[in-house]
Amino acid sequence: MTTQQELRLKTSESEKITINLGPIDLGQIDLLVQEGFYANRTDLIRTAIRNQLAQHADVVKQTVARKSLVLGMQHYTRQDLEQLQAAGERLRIHVLGLASIANDVSVELALATIESIFVLGALHASAVLKTALAGRIH
Repeated sequence: MTTQQELRLKTSESEKITINLGPIDLGQIDLLVQEGFYANRTDLIRTAIRNQLAQHADVVKQTVARKSLVLGMQHYTRQDLEQLQAAGERLRIHVLGLASIANDVSVELALATIESIFVLGALHASAVLKTALAGRIH
């Protein structure tokens, strides 16, 4: 499987979050589900979140530009980092969405080339890399 195919598969995945709701809110959600407005609780919650994100889309765009964030997916391969190392450059990862570091990136290479990581969303990297880079993840 190519890296591009792996990324497509990973983007279809979702991150799990947990929320706490009061019994009245939860009851109202269940009522809307029961009445057929939504397929299930998750459907209602996803729709509500998407509506809020759409409502604040301009603020998101402005903030992404102001903070120089990559919007979407950014994947870093061993080859990418080796090229940076050869050029004597260091990487500042700033992503709103998904940042991923290939599984074949060694701790030594990551430490030599990644200066900082700031991700709003999800960071996919091996547990070993995340531990090694913990002081650089903000």
